Amino acid sequence: MINGAHVILYSKKPDADRAFLQRTLGLSHVDAGGGWLIFALPPAEVAVHPASKNSHELYLMCDDVNAFIATVAKHGIRCSPVSEQRWGLLTTLTLPGGGKLGVYEPRHARPSAKPARATPRASGGASKRAAPKKPKRAAPKKPKRAAPKKPKHAAKASRK
Repeated sequence: MINGAHVILYSKKPDADRAFLQRTLGLSHVDAGGGWLIFALPPAEVAVHPASKNSHELYLMCDDVNAFIATVAKHGIRCSPVSEQRWGLLTTLTLPGGGKLGVYEPRHARPSAKPARATPRASGGASKRAAPKKPKRAAPKKPKRAAPKKPKHAAKASRK
């Protein structure tokens, strides 16, 4: 059902932030028309945290936060000091457009990219499940051709 996510960063300097994503982070992209770049992201995950108001945050994940900081420093990007959180090592950087972007090295288990099956609602109500798919029938097998028969010899040696 869901095959991806689309993240939007609103920016006062969108061209500078696009250049950062392309040149500094090395994200591949496509031009959706008129120079409007759409960047690929690595596999993603989503979490829901309790809060007094609704909002959204974006964090990028990396294998080694200190190596990430060293790499972006070569491009003139400064990151905040690394803070150790229960869930990972976190730094924050300021995008050229002024927005903040969190980057962390996760210490939590990572979910599989496979979609999970729908489960019944917690309220006990019946869930609507699709009927199980019928197994595909194999195409009927073509009969094997018999090897060509050898011609019978009309003349047999006669015994006298």
